[in-house]
This record gives sequence, C-alpha cells and structure tokens, in this order.
Amino acid sequence: MKLRVRKRFYLIVLLIICAVLFVKSDLLAPIIYPVHFKDDIRISASNYNVEPQLVAAIIRSESNFKTGRESRKGALGLMQIMPSTAEWVVQKAGFDNVSVDMLRDRADISIEVGTWYLSSLVEQFDNNKIAAVAAYNAGPGNVRKWLNSGVWDGNLETVKQIPFGETRHYVQRVHYYYNKYKELYPNM
Repeated sequence: MKLRVRKRFYLIVLLIICAVLFVKSDLLAPIIYPVHFKDDIRISASNYNVEPQLVAAIIRSESNFKTGRESRKGALGLMQIMPSTAEWVVQKAGFDNVSVDMLRDRADISIEVGTWYLSSLVEQFDNNKIAAVAAYNAGPGNVRKWLNSGVWDGNLETVKQIPFGETRHYVQRVHYYYNKYKELYPNM
C-alpha cells in the first residue's frame, strides 16, 4: 500500500512540474535556446553593425555553437564559411594574421569573419536581411539572379518561391531562431 501511495505522490509532483513548465515555458527557453560566445558575438555584431541575435541565429543554424565543425562541402567553423569565401573576406577586410585554418577551432575568428561577411551581404542587398540570409546559404550570385528575374522578391512571406529547398528551409530556420533570440535576449 505504501508503494502505491508513493508512486501516486511522485506522479502528482511530476504532473505539477510539467504543468508549471508548460505554463511558464519561458523558464526553459534559455536552456532550449542557449547562446554561447555572447561576448564575441556582441563585439563582432557591433563592429559590423549587424544585430547580434541574427549572428547567433546563423551560428545556431550552421553549427549549433559547436567549434571544430566542417561540413561535407568543406565549410568551416561556427558560422560555416567556405574556405574561398573566408580567403576573400580576410583579404577584403584586411584581417592580419588570420588564416582559414583558424576558422575551424577559433570561435572569435569564425564569428568575426562570418559577421563581416554577413554585414557585406546585408549591404549588398540594401539592408534586406532576408535576402542576405538567403545569400549566406545559396551565395549572393544565386540570390541576385532570383531577385533580378522575379523568381523571388526577397520577402519572408514569399520564401516558398526560393528555388533551392535547402535555402528555403535555411531562411525559415534562421528567421525562427532570430525571433527567439530577440525575445529571449533583447539586450544581447
């Protein structure tokens, strides 16, 4: 009899905890949507006039904040920059003593290079963050072609018109995380 009462007690406690977490889900949000490397993100975002929440959303989508990553296509680091793009950024931005190999394991370097690149895309696409995020994934040439030919108008509402499924889902995923991070970390 005591065992049955104890099981009921634990079941009731578990149900109460689940109900509290359901009603106050914002208690779990920082655990579900953590942001690592906040200082590096904040500094780079400030340096290149990009919202830190957008940088964090790209990192979450690209590497889930895990250093040492290399994609099947060869993209490196937290922000998954292709080596050729990284070389271009390093040369254009004038980053001294930065090598492509540093992207893999140095969070600060990966964030700095990736944020500079993101900023250049935002500028290229006239402050259209949605088009810039699409270009981060598909390349600026593809996005420019879609915009110029009328295949896609660069808006989130018409993201289903993006011809690359991977890019379509990427834009939606980054936008989702961006909104979550703005809600959870407004003063990042």
